[in-house]
Amino acid sequence: MQNALDAFRLDGKVAVVTGAASGIGRTTAEMFVAAGARVVLADFSPAVMDVAAALGNSATGFQADLTRSGAPRELAEAAERVGPIDVWANVAGVVGSTPVLDPDPEEYRRILSINMDAVFWCCAAVAPLMKARGKGSIINVSSGAADTPPPGLSAYAMSKGAVNSLGRVLAKELGPHGIRVNTLAPGLIVTNMVVPDTMSTEEREKFLSAFQSRSPLGLTGLPEDMAYALLYLASDASRFLTGQIMRVNGGSNML
Repeated sequence: MQNALDAFRLDGKVAVVTGAASGIGRTTAEMFVAAGARVVLADFSPAVMDVAAALGNSATGFQADLTRSGAPRELAEAAERVGPIDVWANVAGVVGSTPVLDPDPEEYRRILSINMDAVFWCCAAVAPLMKARGKGSIINVSSGAADTPPPGLSAYAMSKGAVNSLGRVLAKELGPHGIRVNTLAPGLIVTNMVVPDTMSTEEREKFLSAFQSRSPLGLTGLPEDMAYALLYLASDASRFLTGQIMRVNGGSNML
C-alpha cells in the first residue's frame, strides 16, 4: 500500500504563492519547497527576492504590484517558464480601517484593489493555463472578518466576503476542467501585519488574550497553521474537495 503521507507531497509540482515576502505567504512558500515543489514567490516588497534566494534552486522570486493591470498575467507567464502551474495560492492581503462615518476613498480603493481585484485577476490569469492541462488547484485566502466583521473594517470585510463568493463561483466554472478552487478563512494569525512589532509587550499580550478567549482551544493561530492547510489544499490529498471555505480559526467561529 502506498505511504499515506505521499499524497501530501508536492514533488514535481509548480506552485505560485503571492504575498510570499512575509507572514503566511512566506511560511507557505517555505513549506511548499520542503514538500518538494518548485515555487514562484510573488510580492510587492523587494524582500521577496531575498526570501526566494534563501530557499535555493527550488524557488524563484517575482517582485510586482499585482493590482497593476497586466501584472497577474506577467506573473503567470513567469511561472510557466519554471514549469506548468499546478497550484496557485492567493495569500497577499492588507488590512485597514475604513469607518463608513469617516471614509478615506484612497484607503478604501487600496484595500479592495489588493484583497479583491488582484485575487480575481490572478485567478483569471492562471485558469486558462490550468484548463489546458485539465488540472490544478487554486487557493484563495479570505478572513473570518467576512463572517463576523469588526466595526471599522468595512472595506476589509467586504473584500474578504467577495473572495469567499469568488471561490464558490470559480469552483463551479472550473471544476469541469479539472480545477479545484477552495478558500481559507483564518481567524487571528500572529503575523506582523496583525500584531505589529510596534506593539508593547503589554499591548500584545492583552490583544492576543482577547482572541484566545474566543477559541475553545484557548489558542491564536501561527503562520504554520495556515501553511499546513494550504499544503493540504495544494496536494492530491484534497482531490475531492472544491468550492469549500475552510475556517482555520481555533473554533472561534463555527459555521
